[in-house]
Amino acid sequence: MAKLSLFEKRRQRVRTALRKQAAGRARLSVHRTGRHIYAQIIDDAAGKTVASASSLTKGSKDAGATCEAAAKVGKDIAAAAKKAGVTTVVFDRGGFLYHGRVKALADAAREGGLEF
Repeated sequence: MAKLSLFEKRRQRVRTALRKQAAGRARLSVHRTGRHIYAQIIDDAAGKTVASASSLTKGSKDAGATCEAAAKVGKDIAAAAKKAGVTTVVFDRGGFLYHGRVKALADAAREGGLEF
């Protein structure tokens, strides 16, 4: 069995805790890279992505790795979730720490109407 990195251990720990709390709710999954940030709302029961948003969208490409871009992605994902009929989710930060861009995205998604 291969040894897991600290990031992978943290990701598995977060995901395991979420499965216990989910109770059939959709999952707001966040992925962060050095240049961009991505968010998806996933219905794990159906195995489908309900909505998605990223800093790759046209017009925000120059500000991909900032907290402002992450906040815009948070607002976009909240709007897309409302359009798809999703109001409550569980926040899956993956192996990323809850600060900076991840926190900015979460706060903006809450302001946009998502409950978690």
